[in-house]
Amino acid sequence: MARPTSVVKTNREDFLLVEQFIEMMVSERMASSGTVSAYKRDLLGFSGYCSSVGENVCKISRSSIEKYIASLNAEGVSVSTIARKLSVLRQFFTFLYTEKHRHDDPVSTIDSPKLPKRLPAVLTREDVLLLLEAARSDESAKGIRLQAMLELMYGAGLRVSELVSLKLSALQVREGRANVDADFIIVRGKGNKERMVPLHDKAKQALSHYLDVRSQFLGNQKLSPWLFPYHRAVGYITRQQFGVMLKELALKAQIDPAKFSPHTLRHSFATHLLEGGADLRVIQELLGHSDISTTQIYTHIAGDRLNKLVREHHPLGKKNKEQV
Repeated sequence: MARPTSVVKTNREDFLLVEQFIEMMVSERMASSGTVSAYKRDLLGFSGYCSSVGENVCKISRSSIEKYIASLNAEGVSVSTIARKLSVLRQFFTFLYTEKHRHDDPVSTIDSPKLPKRLPAVLTREDVLLLLEAARSDESAKGIRLQAMLELMYGAGLRVSELVSLKLSALQVREGRANVDADFIIVRGKGNKERMVPLHDKAKQALSHYLDVRSQFLGNQKLSPWLFPYHRAVGYITRQQFGVMLKELALKAQIDPAKFSPHTLRHSFATHLLEGGADLRVIQELLGHSDISTTQIYTHIAGDRLNKLVREHHPLGKKNKEQV
């Protein structure tokens, strides 16, 4: 069985079709650079497989595509990765059919592998407070910066990529100003879509305090458009750096760092809002989800947590019913 890797080079015709598809994703769907890179990698790997079996993307059959999926499974590729690759192929073959490069869509009737239901990890309110208290106890410039990032991410439910790549203009402040007056920030999320997210008073205070020390992180730069500048790499703190900072903070707060990642703060924001009675549509808008079904996963988390609370603390709960 041919290996579904990019060892076999894609032919020129396939490569040009992949490039056309990627161009469409960027111009029409505003796909992010990360999405573009992942899609291109998956499609060139698939095209290499096509070449290895003597076919091309315009002629390959449904059965050959199923063999490709089977070969991924045989190589031990995870179910979630296979599902992602199949999703990319669905979009690609829809494009080929729409643009009349094919007269059919061979992927449309291929079933996606069933993914195990996994709920995102969520911190308790108590754990979040411990993290915030640990951050507030560090009055160094780095501690002040971390507190601002933490208050902003948990307080506004940002994606970690949105947080680290925020610009000063998102706060409606300019270089030299050290006070946050705006009640909203402007966030550029997936698909290059902008949304307005409210700032609570604690986040505004933390950000204003951080702006007083921000110049210490500019290095040799006199100016930087980024809210959280960094003198290397892309010019701002990376997701990986922020992740390390959070792990260190978790140890300081005596919280198991294996329990969460930066994105856990976003999940916690949504779950705690829902538990507090917030409307699901409002949470969808705050998170920047294009589809309400993505937001609905938090109803399962909140429901499980509330059910557990009732079972453990209600006088008729299983643990306490013998005491009634």
